Amino acid sequence: MAVRRGVRIFQPGLLARVHRGILYVDEVNLLDDHLVDVILDAAASGENRVEREGVSYRHPSRFILVGTMNPEEGELRPQLLDRFGLCVEVAGEVEAEKRILMMERREAFDADPIKFMNQFQEDTARIAQKIVSARAMLESVTMPRHLRAVVAELCSQNRVAGHRADLVIEQSAKALAAYQGRRQVTVKDIETVAPFALAHRRRDPVPSPPPPTKDHNHDHDHSDRQNRNPEETPDEGHGSEKKQPGESTGPAPDEHPPSGQNDANADPADVSPEDRRREVQERIFAVGATFKVRKITAPKDRTFRRGSGRRSRTRTSQKQGRYVKSDFKRGADIALDATLRAAAPYQRRRQNGNGLAVVVRPEDIRAKIREKRIGNFLLFVVDASGSMGARGRMVASKGAVMSLLLDAYQKRDRIAMISFRKDKAFLNLPPTASIELAARLLAEMPVGGRTPLSAGLVKTYEVLRNHLTRDPTSRPIVILITDGKSNAALSAKKPMEEVLEIAGQMALDARTRFIVVDTENTGLVRFGLARQLAGALDARYFQIDDLKADTLIDIVKGGC
Repeated sequence: MAVRRGVRIFQPGLLARVHRGILYVDEVNLLDDHLVDVILDAAASGENRVEREGVSYRHPSRFILVGTMNPEEGELRPQLLDRFGLCVEVAGEVEAEKRILMMERREAFDADPIKFMNQFQEDTARIAQKIVSARAMLESVTMPRHLRAVVAELCSQNRVAGHRADLVIEQSAKALAAYQGRRQVTVKDIETVAPFALAHRRRDPVPSPPPPTKDHNHDHDHSDRQNRNPEETPDEGHGSEKKQPGESTGPAPDEHPPSGQNDANADPADVSPEDRRREVQERIFAVGATFKVRKITAPKDRTFRRGSGRRSRTRTSQKQGRYVKSDFKRGADIALDATLRAAAPYQRRRQNGNGLAVVVRPEDIRAKIREKRIGNFLLFVVDASGSMGARGRMVASKGAVMSLLLDAYQKRDRIAMISFRKDKAFLNLPPTASIELAARLLAEMPVGGRTPLSAGLVKTYEVLRNHLTRDPTSRPIVILITDGKSNAALSAKKPMEEVLEIAGQMALDARTRFIVVDTENTGLVRFGLARQLAGALDARYFQIDDLKADTLIDIVKGGC
């Protein structure tokens, strides 16, 4: 019709067909953001409005939204989650007899679907009749005022946001009463439906602030901090280290600082007595508390990529993704709207011998350019030297890495992990999609020894080089967690000079994005070596406290 008569016609889509029906979305948490926005608008207003390519149209779209999701694969937007009135948690059956019955019924369905459905026809018809009767009775069902007070108290105790939960519980209780053939809601009805309405709206209470410290203790601690090393724990001045939360002493034998060339190159200011004392033994620290991170994305460019995932938007050569613009490139994925616009100015000069409203020539053909989300390659480089054990820094660092690993699992990323300690760097985990393996290796990662930061950067370069050789269009993200200190060099140069030189060479490849997380404790005395490292790498810089303040997060989107 558009080509023969030159008339624009709106073709109804899914939201038009689902009017007065049920919109079922499998894996609803994996929907692209623009689709979530459209569903939200339609669910809130009861109509779908289309404004594109010269077409302005609106049609009713009132539906019941039903979705399924696996929370481990990513959370759902809060505004969309609130649109679901009731939430039911589904788990696998644990009883052996029921699992056997499930297999038998599945085999029966595969063998003869019609016969299987006929077995339950009577039960299905009986339930359908009860639903029809309940719908007819629903308007006459009443709810006493004192039961509304019970609903309000339930929602207040569970700290739900807004008032949608109150309304959902009331409506669900009425529906349950009508389904059971009663015209008045009871307390039991409310107790039955309330857990389903509150499960996804319940909020945890805000923790109370810590008790204030006493003045005399504050003065005493302040004088102690001025008289001891900034990295030193209170008990270290007495010849013993204070055990950090989650710390355990491993059975490894005593170690001594490596001698020879590296000792000669070590800067005395970088090798403190505390560092030498930590080199004696290895320790394993627990993983700290995790937290939710914001979006970690890479900036869009004009490169076409293949793949899948949920992190960064990219142009794709596949016939998948969102149509964002058109180009002169020819292909089977033709952009009809752009092709017609390209042909329109020349219609008066072209001979129309086939009766079509528009004459299209090969030079008018335009192809669609689509965008989709794909996963990234995240490389974690963790400082596991002895200085990381001070004041629970390794506990907090492991918690930050674990949070990012959980986010990588949700975004379908590939990850790898490098740690450096003693006199070398270790590739703890080669590139993989197994987040479970990465989490286990992180929990078992030992801490101790000197700080071979140069070796860590060289190992990082090797992993990146191999990855980019296999996939030149990739955009890896390196997250380096360290205090920036280095006291073990690979050459005759001073350790920090060598580190900055290697970092400068690594920064030349624009495909890689670097993030430096400074684990050095805040205080009056700071070396600021991690900030120098970030400058040499052309990286985003964050302090360790920023990890819990949701600042790490917009990694590359903020200009990295």
